[in-house]
Amino acid sequence: MVRAAGDRPYLASALYSLTVVPSDGVPTMGVDRHWRCYVSPSFVAASSVPELAGEWIHEVAHLLRNYHGRADLLPTADRRDQARLNVAQDCEMNDDLLADRLELPEGRAAPGDFGLETGRLFEEYLPHLPPSAQCFDCGSGAHGAPGDWEILGPGGQGGVSTVEAEALRRHTAEAMRAQRNRGSLRGGWQRWAEQLLEPAVDWRRVLAGAVREAVALAAGGVDYTFHRPSRRTAALRGVVLPSLRRPLPVVAIVIDTSGSMGEDDLATALAEVTGVLQEVGVRGEPDHRARLRRRRAHRGAGDVRAAGRAQRRRRHRHAGRHPGGPNAPVS
Repeated sequence: MVRAAGDRPYLASALYSLTVVPSDGVPTMGVDRHWRCYVSPSFVAASSVPELAGEWIHEVAHLLRNYHGRADLLPTADRRDQARLNVAQDCEMNDDLLADRLELPEGRAAPGDFGLETGRLFEEYLPHLPPSAQCFDCGSGAHGAPGDWEILGPGGQGGVSTVEAEALRRHTAEAMRAQRNRGSLRGGWQRWAEQLLEPAVDWRRVLAGAVREAVALAAGGVDYTFHRPSRRTAALRGVVLPSLRRPLPVVAIVIDTSGSMGEDDLATALAEVTGVLQEVGVRGEPDHRARLRRRRAHRGAGDVRAAGRAQRRRRHRHAGRHPGGPNAPVS
């Protein structure tokens, strides 16, 4: 473990959080949901130090990537096939570890063993694995089903709670982000850290929710105000009751028009806005193409001011030609 933590310092906190449990029942090494790592003494004696370092990282990666939590979300039939599930998880993980030049014990699964491309999630590998796929059992910390050699429950020897495990994942991801800035973090771990720290947000769902909330706010009397007393105030002596009001929100949907947004991106954004408004009952479809034709690129505040002056000059020239403009002759 010391070799693994020294070679990959961003994994040190996670590695040292493991509770090591010697066991003759586990084939090589395995982990449970509570961050206990079961180690076969005979496997340790037969393995080299680089192989053991790779195996320590392999096992802690099962926990960092929350494989058991993701496995719980699979259909029942997939969860029952623990061997294929474990192989799929090893395929997702081991291609990253091998790309990181780690040595793994012989027999560890990789995507190439099954003619699959690298860089995929285990949920994508699982349907393409043959029924005969087998690998070393990595325990309930991988596929979710406890092995005969595991200590059941969070109690007993050692153990990490669910909250502590999540904190360890975030701490490790932060350490990986710092390592990435030094340019020595492999792509698989980099993607994992970015997804954990900066999860992607579906902007369509957020936009639809915001518009629906604004429409619901304007649907009826939802707030009290004393600006206009209630009609029931006249029936009471010395007591002023508030009345209900319906605030009408002003909704502004701002679309990025910087250089990174192409014509197709802008058309998609405008179409999405139209779709959301129509869904909540606001009718009227903007002319997307006309708006795109009128779009101008501004590189700074000076360009915006210059564009504003040009628009005013055009309005003045147009007003001068209009019969009722400021330059019209006075009779």
